[in-house]
Amino acid sequence: MPRNVEIKARVSDLASLTAKAKALAGDDGSYTQQVDTFFNAANGRLKLRSVKGERAKLIHYNRPDQSGPKLSDFHITLIDDVDGLKKVLANTMGVKGEVKKTRHLIMYDQTRIHIDDVDGLGHFMELEVQLREDQTVADGERIAHDIMDKLDINKEDLITSAYMDLLLKNV
Repeated sequence: MPRNVEIKARVSDLASLTAKAKALAGDDGSYTQQVDTFFNAANGRLKLRSVKGERAKLIHYNRPDQSGPKLSDFHITLIDDVDGLKKVLANTMGVKGEVKKTRHLIMYDQTRIHIDDVDGLGHFMELEVQLREDQTVADGERIAHDIMDKLDINKEDLITSAYMDLLLKNV
């Protein structure tokens, strides 16, 4: 089962964070427009991700709502009939809501640095340390803390919940 150690934080200085992430990775990264439709799942979170020019993905994940690095267990399946699946899931589970964002992805070693502009919320960043089979959660937490330091991410900027939860709270 794939595992990540993740953090999510608010971004107050987008230009500074982006410049630091690009310098750290030695790469400009890439941009995508994403729409995540969340469904009322009995266990964990379930979202259908649509990205222009790519196959859709159905993503189920479990991640605790806590500040700082946290383990995320997830499963992803590729979808060809996104509209059909969306209708089936909406009819059987109900739609929790939708998150629309522009994502700037910068890869640094085994870590995905996401710099997100989320409609209705603003600017955020995520780190997803993609754990290898031989790595522990503690290894991933150490990597995440190191990158947080390099990007000057303050602990008070960390958030605990998903964008969908923030939108539902109207934060």
